[in-house]
Amino acid sequence: MTSSELRPRQDERASLRLLHDGELELEGRLVDASNTTLRGIVTLDGVSARCVYKPVRGERPLWDFPDGTLAGREVAAYLVSRASGWDLVPPTVLRDGPFGPGSCQLWIDELEDAEPLVGFVPADALPPRWFPVAAARDDDGAAYALAHADDPRLARLALLDAVINNADRKGGHVLVGPDDRIYGVDHGVSFHVEEKLRTVLWGWAGRQLPPDAVEMLDGLVDQVTGELGEELAEHLTISEVAELAARCERLRDAGTFPLPPEDWPAIPWPPM
Repeated sequence: MTSSELRPRQDERASLRLLHDGELELEGRLVDASNTTLRGIVTLDGVSARCVYKPVRGERPLWDFPDGTLAGREVAAYLVSRASGWDLVPPTVLRDGPFGPGSCQLWIDELEDAEPLVGFVPADALPPRWFPVAAARDDDGAAYALAHADDPRLARLALLDAVINNADRKGGHVLVGPDDRIYGVDHGVSFHVEEKLRTVLWGWAGRQLPPDAVEMLDGLVDQVTGELGEELAEHLTISEVAELAARCERLRDAGTFPLPPEDWPAIPWPPM
């Protein structure tokens, strides 16, 4: 196979091998990212694919996350997504690169004609089956709403964010891939032992979890105490792995999507 657009579900094992062992050639930097984020091409045995490479040395120090751990958290988010069976995070590995060790994730090309699922819309023209999340105004004072679609694919992503304690789910981190699947990217500030969930996907807050979500949480609890936990321990602390299992149990037992925090900003900035 000689494709430059290898997709996550074509062959996951092949994707991971390509990302980990392929020759990495950088194309440029994504300037909107707060940490050094580089786009490149990985090539192995005649197969090529675009990727996103985030070197550890380019991580901005954060007061609440230990230095040099964000790349590992990107990989951990992929491992949890894979274990959930929902495949919401593109294949991601930790590897060496031109600027040293870092995370390397398969690039997702968004559909040009894909309907947006998250964004600012006029407050008096909320699309059908959309949830308003926050009020806003533009530079001219016109009323807008930060909102998102009532889409079961997004609901799964919202629950995954609660599981991994994602502190930065921006609207721009939600991608619609060429296979019409939803993908979440940018999970470097996840898995903290303290509650830090910040997201634009609050539309289901307090609502009952669907049956397949409860089953997924049950499965994650079992896996975190086994092989998944061992994999995660390479990227997270023992306490963070234990708290991951505890969060899954709390969400399963509550049977509802979490509510926004009262002592922590509920929406990241900027939200898109």
